Amino acid sequence: MSKQNNNPQNEDREQFLYAQDRIRQKKRLNQHFVVFLVGSAFIIVLDQVMGVGENIPVQNWYIWAILIWAFFFLIHALNVFFTNRFMGKKWENEQLDKLKAKQQKRIKELQAKVDKDMPLPEISVQKPQKNQTLTIIAAAAENDALGKDNDLVWHLPDDFKRFKKLTTGHHIIMGRKTFETFPEPLPNRIHVVITRDKTYKKFGAVVVHSLKEALELAKSDDQPFIIGGGEIYKQSLEYADKIELTRVHAEVAADTFFPHIDEHKWKVVNEEHHPKDEKHEYAFSYLTYVRK
Repeated sequence: MSKQNNNPQNEDREQFLYAQDRIRQKKRLNQHFVVFLVGSAFIIVLDQVMGVGENIPVQNWYIWAILIWAFFFLIHALNVFFTNRFMGKKWENEQLDKLKAKQQKRIKELQAKVDKDMPLPEISVQKPQKNQTLTIIAAAAENDALGKDNDLVWHLPDDFKRFKKLTTGHHIIMGRKTFETFPEPLPNRIHVVITRDKTYKKFGAVVVHSLKEALELAKSDDQPFIIGGGEIYKQSLEYADKIELTRVHAEVAADTFFPHIDEHKWKVVNEEHHPKDEKHEYAFSYLTYVRK
């Protein structure tokens, strides 16, 4: 079936799901209203009939209790008829689509520039500009393990949040295999993918064929990030200014490893420990390295 025939079906499905969601919201509001009426009547009975108010120092306490409950009911109603209607999931999806479209436009512009200017001459990679901080970001075990079979060997939600916070708004430079582990491109980041395959094209990525080309492309960014994999880390270590390393306190089997950090060249300027808990199988530490 063609793409043109699919679009109306997708729109109908979205409208149907939206209508279902609105019905559920209104049903919950109606249930809240019924409970409010019954509860208010019960509170009045407690005070006026059973004399509960005699033991409560607040005068007309039942009126205040009903007013407070009414206030929360009003907030619920506003959420249903205003916030969820005009700024609900549909609104969030529209904003995300706009952001993706803007990001994709920027990616196309960069890819056009790459296609026009490449191939660049094969010369050694230059140091980043003085007003730029080239940063390597990675999570590695005590034995420098990064992953196995093109996937991570742990799930650390707080580390993912930190990765998102640090890299949002920047260029993220990676190898092809690392890029292909993403279900879809990460929002609000320029994905620069390094591959030897001259025919490689992917939606959401600017494709280059060397680390030099990637750094040249990201020269307008004050802090581009190198995010993997092992070979790209190894190539970029000589040129990086900073390393944001999540050191996972375990030794695991892997087929990809982070390069050795020479402590004669690098020093830790910040360290933060995160204990093992119900959401994190391993304890780990955030380590920030800068060149000595």
